Amino acid sequence: MKKKATETYQFQVLEYVATVPVGKVTTYGQIAKDLFLPTPRLVGKILHSNPDNSKYPCHRVVFSDGKLAPAYAFGGAEVQRKKLLAEGVTFKKNRVDLNSCLF
Repeated sequence: MKKKATETYQFQVLEYVATVPVGKVTTYGQIAKDLFLPTPRLVGKILHSNPDNSKYPCHRVVFSDGKLAPAYAFGGAEVQRKKLLAEGVTFKKNRVDLNSCLF
């Protein structure tokens, strides 16, 4: 039963991430809150096994303080930063400017 719940969460998280537009970000915590998940860490775990980062742009998910994920699954934080910059996301002191870029 636990596995089935995780699979349901995985679908929900991936579909949520697919709605985040270019130039915007969301946070692990916001996803967990919106989907009534027990912890933001579950969101991170699900995104770390993202089957298709072009369909589910997990680079648009950051920590609640705007920091990037050091273990970003598709090349680390620097790759995540480059992808976000290419989409027009702005940074202040190595953190995403959540005031202007939060979805």
